[in-house]
Amino acid sequence: MADERADRRTTRDDGHMARKNEQSTATVENGGLRIIVDDLTGPEIAALLTEHLADMAAHSPQESVHARPLSALRDPAITVWTGWDEQHTLAGCIALQHHTREHAEIKSMRTAATHRRRGIATLLLRHLLTEAAARGYRRLSLETGSPDFFEPARRLYAAHGFDYCAPFGDYRPDPYSVFMTRALPRDDM
Repeated sequence: MADERADRRTTRDDGHMARKNEQSTATVENGGLRIIVDDLTGPEIAALLTEHLADMAAHSPQESVHARPLSALRDPAITVWTGWDEQHTLAGCIALQHHTREHAEIKSMRTAATHRRRGIATLLLRHLLTEAAARGYRRLSLETGSPDFFEPARRLYAAHGFDYCAPFGDYRPDPYSVFMTRALPRDDM
């Protein structure tokens, strides 16, 4: 069961500790949503990420799809959280990818079709923002699509303080991509 998943840590080359698939003894309850670090072994998350990749491919050319398959999300630099409703049904997921000691990226943000327009994305995003700040990141960035299909995602990110920016990391300018970033609060202030 998810609550019994082991705490596995890996050290990155810059000395930053990754909390890969860490499961604390208590899960986070947030607006009726139970948010856990997922070990990516369940059929529910596999199905949700397959749906996510299919939607990305349907709305962007292959060379412009930056969503990661399940196997790539098992990278030690990435933590995936899933949100589960009161009936133990997967409501959505979100991932955090480490780039540097101070910079991380949002990956694989997805709300299950059965749970859209219920605030799931907002709950998951707020959880990720809190976790990223607690881990000491100073900046959080993301890539999303530029076609109309991605407009709700762009509005959500803008409502949470993200501004448009230039490509970051290994990204290059792409007419099908939009890049956004925001500063995170410092704990030492």
